[in-house]
Parts: sequence; C-alpha cells; structure tokens
Amino acid sequence: MRATIAMKHLTTEELESGLDEIRHAPTDAGALKLIVRRPDTGERDVLEEAELDPVEGLVGDNWKTRGSGQTSDGSSHPDMQLNVMNARVTALVAQATDRWPLAGDQLYLDMDLSAENLPPGTRLVIGSAVIEVTAQPHLGCKKFVARFGLDAMKFVNSGLGKELRLRGLNAKVVQAGVIRVGDVATKMRS
Repeated sequence: MRATIAMKHLTTEELESGLDEIRHAPTDAGALKLIVRRPDTGERDVLEEAELDPVEGLVGDNWKTRGSGQTSDGSSHPDMQLNVMNARVTALVAQATDRWPLAGDQLYLDMDLSAENLPPGTRLVIGSAVIEVTAQPHLGCKKFVARFGLDAMKFVNSGLGKELRLRGLNAKVVQAGVIRVGDVATKMRS
C-alpha cells in the first residue's frame, strides 16, 4: 500500500485542539482500529487479520530482520517488537485514514496509552494474543516530521506528549495468537 504523502501539516494550535478527544479514549478496553505490517522499509500492508508471535512479533513484519540502533550488535530490540499508537492521535496528525500507515506503527488502538494508564509490564489481551507494554520509549523522528510536520513531532515529543504517549508505546508479544481489526484490547487483571 502506498499512502498519499502530500497534505498540509497541522499547526501546534490545531494539534492541541484535539487533546480533549484524545484524553477521552477508553482506559480499560479499546478497539483495534488498524493493523499494518511493514514487510520492508517504506512498505506497508494494511491487514484485517494478523498473527502475533513471541519470536517474530507481527508475522511478516520486518522488525526482526531490520534490526535496531538501540542494541549493541544492531539486532532487533526485544522490547521494541510492536509499535502501538493511539488511533485518535493518528487520526489527528494523519488527517485522512489512508495516511494512518505512514505513522509506521503496527497496531492502532482506540485506547488511552498514557504511562499512567498502561505502565511498563501491563498486559493487553487482543484476540487470542497477549502483548506486554515495555519501558522502551517510542518517540517521533525525522520520518514522522517528513510525514506529519515539525509541529506534530514537537506535539508528540513534548512533556505532555510523552506523559500521554501520543507517539505511542513499544510492546512485545508474550502469548502467540491471531488478532483482527475490531478486536477489543483489554487490560489483563493481575
């Protein structure tokens, strides 16, 4: 899938006007709105259904083969297996549904992803899979700027943006399973 890149980027004021809507995301259970597999750099496959695996992450995604600059040997980072973004934030910065995959994340949940609501170690059941939120931060980068604008990166990387995890969070698969768009991600109770 190739999404349209050219679009007016929102200003800080326009982005901040969406905070109330973002803050009203569900806290305990939220719908999986989009699944995106990244088979290669710059490529996106929008899926209705996907398999999550503790070794592979999202099956068919390039997480494992792409590696990471966050590890000493350049191998894939085990705590950055899945990138999860709040669907309300994505809708705001992307402005059009066909631009959501440009964010570069794999899972888009209509859920409060804030550090307060989902601290590291929190487990979410999605379909028949279980994922765990990790402590590894997920921040906006130059690709995010190119796609959504400098104000969008400053917005998601601000103090409040980090607190609310507007850029999203990192997670890992702890139980293999199948997920589908429309599944409800639910916090596991300890």
